[in-house]
Amino acid sequence: MENSPALVVLAAGMGSRYGGLKQMDPMGPNGETVLDYSVFDAIRAGFSKVIFVIREDFAEAFRKDVGDKFTAQIEVAYSFQKLTDLPDGFSVPDGREKPWGTSHAILAAREEIDRPFAVINADDFYGKDAYAQAASFLTSNPIEDSKTHYALVGYKLSNTLSDHGSVNRGICQTSDGLLKRVEEVVEIARKEANEISGRSLDGSACLVAEDAIVSMNLWGFPVSFLTELENHFISFLKESGNEMKSECYIPTVVDDLINEGTADCHVLETSSSWFGVTYPEDKPHVVVSIQQLVDSGDYPSPLV
Repeated sequence: MENSPALVVLAAGMGSRYGGLKQMDPMGPNGETVLDYSVFDAIRAGFSKVIFVIREDFAEAFRKDVGDKFTAQIEVAYSFQKLTDLPDGFSVPDGREKPWGTSHAILAAREEIDRPFAVINADDFYGKDAYAQAASFLTSNPIEDSKTHYALVGYKLSNTLSDHGSVNRGICQTSDGLLKRVEEVVEIARKEANEISGRSLDGSACLVAEDAIVSMNLWGFPVSFLTELENHFISFLKESGNEMKSECYIPTVVDDLINEGTADCHVLETSSSWFGVTYPEDKPHVVVSIQQLVDSGDYPSPLV
């Protein structure tokens, strides 16, 4: 089923004491996790393969608690993100402990990615419509021009805020439905007079519109993106590979390719709400929101 898309789940950031992490915290009425809903939504949207990018130290627990639940419904594969998985000619600098970011995580799955693919974070609830839009884009006929076409599922800012503290978001600047740039804004929160404000990376205060479209890191790519990603990762390592905490991020790579004129990125605006546990106090809201979706018939209970 190579014409149907794969879902790459970035889960290597989970710690070795796997069972106690928020990614596996029960959120659904029958103990379902956020990740369970992500895979369920991908299956019903038409995804034919899920690739979990994890670490070897919790692989056995992950297979048992997550992957094995879905093997009868979708092809399940695993890839390991390793600090030492680097292109020829590069080595890990002394003192470096963590891998090289989300771009490095996708490259860890390169042997398993054999069809168009979407990328998600393991601990985010993206919603049914988001996966449907991503699947539709990835299975549609490509536009005949000289550029490669990527996609980003965009959310209204108001559907991604927390009532318990500020958040950081990538604000999408678009033109005719295409991404021009992603501006990182930090410390975004609702203030008095119901205004939403934050700070630009230069430290200046700014107001943000309720309906501003933000990236929550749900991307769609053709297989050819892997070649571009590897080339940019090599360039990143040459420039910043010796820094102890440097990371190569997906938005940076996409932004570079857009600016080079070799690719464009379609922003797929979704009606879904994004749920995430940024703060411990966020969990009750996520639990209630999922229960409401179950009560409205969006999800069965139990899920699997």
